[in-house]
This record gives sequence, structure tokens and C-alpha cells, in this order.
Amino acid sequence: MSNKKLGHVLKLFISISGTSQRTQKMTITLDNLGVVKDKFYNKNVERSILISSIESYELVEKQNITMPFGYLGENILMNYNPYNLKMGTRLKIGNTILEISQYCTICDHLAVIDKSIPELLKNDRGIFAKVIQAGDISSEDEVYLL
Repeated sequence: MSNKKLGHVLKLFISISGTSQRTQKMTITLDNLGVVKDKFYNKNVERSILISSIESYELVEKQNITMPFGYLGENILMNYNPYNLKMGTRLKIGNTILEISQYCTICDHLAVIDKSIPELLKNDRGIFAKVIQAGDISSEDEVYLL
């Protein structure tokens, strides 16, 4: 089976328990319950990893709105737009395999920076994935379509 290279990981984040704080990481560890040490770990395996595209940030930037990376709540920010991938599509990133499980809906907290962000990103915030094969993902890892 040949794998098609889609792009690579730009940044990785985890959410800190008890806060709204996002921490950038060089590597994240995933198991079948989600992103280890993330506050959403073992909450809902169908929504355990949020993947976003740099294109979402560029859409906002074109409206002269500054939004810091990680603001969308993503665990993985990549230079490929995955929003048109079908449910069940599998991606290989690092030594992990992820399966697209849900489209991400817009949260009201996105309007804190600018009230137009939810409307701008209504179809471009991200996608959720679940872990099929546990492992580590590092910044700059390549993303492959399986």
C-alpha cells in the first residue's frame, strides 16, 4: 500500500488541566485514550485529538485579526488543510495512526478575540481524530494519507 504525503506538522499543543492555558510542545504522546497529559485525555475517544490547518489562521489574518497559534484548541497544527477528508480517513503522523472521527463545531469562546471569528471559521476550525495506533508525534513530522 502506498502512502500519499500531505504535508507536515507545524506546531503541537496540549491543554492544561484546571485552566484555559495551552502549552506548545515539541512532541506529544498519544495512546488509545487521547493525548497524554492533555486535560481532555480519556474524556471522549472520538474527539481525543483536534487537528487544524494553518489556513484557518490565514483566513482570520486576512481580516486583520491577530489570533495566536493554539487558539483554535488544536493539538496538531499542520500545513495541509484536512477539512475535506471523509470520516474514517486514516493519517499516519510520526509513528501514530489517526482516524478522522468528527468535524469540529465552532465554540463561542472563539469570539473573545473578535466576534467575527466563529462565522469566518464555521467550516474551517478543525477535525477530530481518534488514535488507531499509539505513539509520538513531533513538530515537523510528515503527514501521510493511508
